[in-house]
Amino acid sequence: MADTIDNVARGVRPGLPKRPALEGDAWASVRAEQEKTLVRELVRFSFHKVDPAWRRLPTGERHEHKEEFAGIVQRWGQKMMLYSYSLVGSRGDCDFMLWQATRDFEHLHGLAADVNGSALGAYLTMPHAYLAMTRQSIYLNRYEAEYLRKYAGKENIERARIAINPQGSRYLFVYPFVKTRAWYELAHEERQRMMDEHIRVGHEWPDVKLNTTYSYGIDDQEFVVAFEADYVGRFLDLLMALRLTEASRYTLRDTPAFTCVAKPIHDALDAIG
Repeated sequence: MADTIDNVARGVRPGLPKRPALEGDAWASVRAEQEKTLVRELVRFSFHKVDPAWRRLPTGERHEHKEEFAGIVQRWGQKMMLYSYSLVGSRGDCDFMLWQATRDFEHLHGLAADVNGSALGAYLTMPHAYLAMTRQSIYLNRYEAEYLRKYAGKENIERARIAINPQGSRYLFVYPFVKTRAWYELAHEERQRMMDEHIRVGHEWPDVKLNTTYSYGIDDQEFVVAFEADYVGRFLDLLMALRLTEASRYTLRDTPAFTCVAKPIHDALDAIG
């Protein structure tokens, strides 16, 4: 975890005065809020596509490329959450996806740099990539609170809301999500009322786990949602039911949508050739 940057006057252009440091009371308040964000996690979904030219390489050379790439994933997987998924058979523009979560942005940067520098990386494009962050929802989830009170306790409740904790399902369904401006013009109580219905409907599919992450200002979308399920039909039926809720009227964008199959990295790479 990175340390909070000290309250010192800073500037980067020679010949110009440095910007003033914050006053003591203001800095104490800012520092307290900064410290709260340090326990939250950055989340990245990187979708990769292999150039067809790679498949025409000799078998032995492709095997070496895959072994090097798998080693990179396994090495970074010891430093942060890192799961691999195959999209072979579900999408035409992506072959595999890496789901990443960490408190340290340098982990995301380091993994991406190592992928770029790999032999297989020279043949990869990234048609889609989403960056988000965990945080506590501003909406009360009565079902979740009741469950966590019974089985976890207050400290674990707070931790569970800001940490990605996959349940290890066979499938992961991912899409970016943007609300309309009209949604934010509503009073919080009105939005909570609609979210109560939305949450109640979702609770009727307890085997489909939702992971919601936030992208305000750090990527193009407002949210990235990732649903875990062992049966594709269960997720499809849930989404059809959610379309009928009142809150759904305030959805501006929720595509593209990705159906990802959980695979060890070696299996995901073998599926591309």
